[in-house]
Amino acid sequence: MTLAEWEALPEDNTAHYELQEGVLLVAPKRGPQHQLALFHLAALLREQRPKQWDVIPSVEVVVQAGTPATVRAPDVVVTRAGHSVARFHAADVVLAVEVISPGSRNVDLHLKPFEYAEAGIPHYWVVDLDPPVPSITVIEAGRRRVVTGELVVEEPFPLRIDLGALG
Repeated sequence: MTLAEWEALPEDNTAHYELQEGVLLVAPKRGPQHQLALFHLAALLREQRPKQWDVIPSVEVVVQAGTPATVRAPDVVVTRAGHSVARFHAADVVLAVEVISPGSRNVDLHLKPFEYAEAGIPHYWVVDLDPPVPSITVIEAGRRRVVTGELVVEEPFPLRIDLGALG
């Protein structure tokens, strides 16, 4: 499927859609625990972000526009303020965040870090709500670290996130 064919698809909010190297991927809608974590994380990011940044949940990001096209739908993105577009290009995104869902663990932890880095997205986080405690894997500049308890970062802007508040 090309990017033009993707864009011609009718809007459908009954499932989660992404385009991976020209192949349409369809997954069930996100469950309540996933949505709650997404809501809390977006709120925490929004209240701590400098005004030149926007925090946007569940938006499409064109990772690869050529053939084969790749379009992802991260749970949260951070972009420069003022963009008013139907979908973002990877160059517009400074942080992409995914919350692991059943069936998405390998793609979120292994494939998407490479896709996002190659496309120029400098910061990528993966939220894991599975027991024993919630964690965030922070991936940037080819390095990854797993954080539990409290996430403290300086980039893309100074943030403190209590991971207990996500569940």
